Amino acid sequence: MPKLKTHKGTKARVKVTGRGKVKAMRSGKRHLNAKKSGGRIRKGRTDLVVSEPEAKRIKALLPYE
Repeated sequence: MPKLKTHKGTKARVKVTGRGKVKAMRSGKRHLNAKKSGGRIRKGRTDLVVSEPEAKRIKALLPYE
């Protein structure tokens, strides 16, 4: 059986924690930030814990993480 390949795009965007949860950065803060409030921009700095069904799909793309 051939080796499983890691999906590099997913690996660059998410991190699997020690307990197996999947963390990703929040979206929507690259540009057009002038009209957003400071609180909204600060909230964008925090990591987002991905939901369990989505985490299951992401882990399938990262077999060795």
